[in-house]
Amino acid sequence: MLGMDLEAYLQRLSFADRGADEVTQLLIEATVEWAKSQGWRVYRRAASVVRLPPPYEQQFSVVDVGIARRDGPPLVVEVDHADRRRTLDKLVAEAAAGREALWVRWGSGRFTTPPEPIRLVPFPVISRRGPSGKQVHSHTGGGDRPAPEHSASAPAFEVVAMDAGPDPDQSGQPGQFGG
Repeated sequence: MLGMDLEAYLQRLSFADRGADEVTQLLIEATVEWAKSQGWRVYRRAASVVRLPPPYEQQFSVVDVGIARRDGPPLVVEVDHADRRRTLDKLVAEAAAGREALWVRWGSGRFTTPPEPIRLVPFPVISRRGPSGKQVHSHTGGGDRPAPEHSASAPAFEVVAMDAGPDPDQSGQPGQFGG
């Protein structure tokens, strides 16, 4: 349910020709806004339960967004453009620690379904090579957009009467067709 709510919220975003880092930051900021709109406390780059690999094993990794809620367990959200094994491992560890794990996965290809209990929040974009030769990404929001404007005058139609001859479905008997 939470994943679908976040997905619907994110689908309202519109942007054109943004680099990968910009798209990731837009999605993180929109996730923060979504959580705040629910009345939850939000932490960017929150400490994870997962330690960093050597030589930094004394430090903890971070999640993109940590969310504290009164009405449920904490949420952790990771935003990624690629299928990263480390992200999945981190989200599985977060879920094992009692947090709900959401993975906002964006891109132009197919999205791999993560293992339970991670909830995938897909965010498809259109990707192409920009004028500089670098990959750029675009998304047209599908949220609350106004209806398109229509012309004030309706197109004129001409009614043409045609003589089709006798009606073959009139047999003269009620409830019977053809004759």
